Amino acid sequence: MTTLTDPPKEQFRLSMLLYDMRYRSATIQVIALMGFMLLAAWLINNTAQNLAALGKPIDFGFLSEPAGYDINQRLLDYNSQDSHLRAAFMGLLNTLVVAVLGCATATILGVIIGVLRLSHNWLVSRLMTIYVEAFRNVPVLLWIVFIMAILIETLPAPRAFRGDNPTAEMMLGDSVAVTNRGVYIPEVLFSNSLGDVHLFGNSPLRFDVSLDLVVILIVLGLGLWVSRLIKIRADRIQEATGDRPTTWYLRLGVVLVPLLVVLWWLGFHFGYPELKGFNFRGGTHLRNSLIALWLALSLYTAAFIAEIVRAGIMAIPKGQTEAAAALGLRPRRIMSLVILPQALRIIIPPLISNYLNLTKNSSLAIAVGYMDITGTLGGITMNQTGRELECVLLLMLVYLLISLSISAVMNWYNESVKLKER
Repeated sequence: MTTLTDPPKEQFRLSMLLYDMRYRSATIQVIALMGFMLLAAWLINNTAQNLAALGKPIDFGFLSEPAGYDINQRLLDYNSQDSHLRAAFMGLLNTLVVAVLGCATATILGVIIGVLRLSHNWLVSRLMTIYVEAFRNVPVLLWIVFIMAILIETLPAPRAFRGDNPTAEMMLGDSVAVTNRGVYIPEVLFSNSLGDVHLFGNSPLRFDVSLDLVVILIVLGLGLWVSRLIKIRADRIQEATGDRPTTWYLRLGVVLVPLLVVLWWLGFHFGYPELKGFNFRGGTHLRNSLIALWLALSLYTAAFIAEIVRAGIMAIPKGQTEAAAALGLRPRRIMSLVILPQALRIIIPPLISNYLNLTKNSSLAIAVGYMDITGTLGGITMNQTGRELECVLLLMLVYLLISLSISAVMNWYNESVKLKER
């Protein structure tokens, strides 16, 4: 019910979309979005018509054709008669291996180097500065090629391990062989293996899941869960009484004892590499291309992460360190318990960018012959099939999905560690 004092309601007019501040911004955004979509549609249609005129319509059927080439470093079974999609899948796995190993190694090195750069020891801090400046100002491709050359030229050939008086010897009790063809390490074997589960049948994305690994992961996960429950119970006792019970042996036992029992039950043992003929046989072969790419990307990215860590630590007020020291904490405990946890909210956002850069820089693997997704789908497959547009589009989509996944995980972690305000 209206009264005489109520203002009259203003009716909506089309002119308000442009002249009313309440609608203008939304109107401009809608127009811009429609223009962008029309431009994208025109480009796609124009490209499709030109390709059709050249006799090369957009078609992804080539992915089912036999690849016809081998992949030297791979995690799953593969042969040259498998499809191009299977080859691309192998390359994707190789990319993920380098990305995971590189991000983990670069983070550990970057944190250590970043902390040491702030050391009061003049020699240590200057050495870390030299490291950062050397790796940060030289293109990563040169480091990849340089480390690959060192591995090939300085390490002994397999024949150096042969004979009664070999010029080279295996390491760690004749279990590891470091050669100019790669590093041979023991492989994990089970004499009472439970077998494998074959997923996706004969499709290009098929792979086998080891039931032994599944059982081990389940037992390990349950052990860690029980260990966490023991820690929570100890925290409650400490809050209630002020005394914290000793629980390290219980937490260690609930994790290790069941795991050792399962490994014994499965017949866990190692398969060692042996020199047979012109090369080593058995064990796990880590090729020089993988090692060179892994080390170069890790050392290069660690230099940037070190600067991020140093900046994050320096951003914490000095009073935090002084207050912790006044409580009697040692410098190492101050850094791990007080400074670094607060610095994480500053470190993590730029750290995400470095993880993304490392993953994208792994596409330089083709320089040393490591068959990643760029070397397979964006290299040999594209050259054999002549499907440049399709291969590049798929390659862009793969890197986009990997980058978005890394960003999502790191942003979730950033949310969990940031300061919670009331």
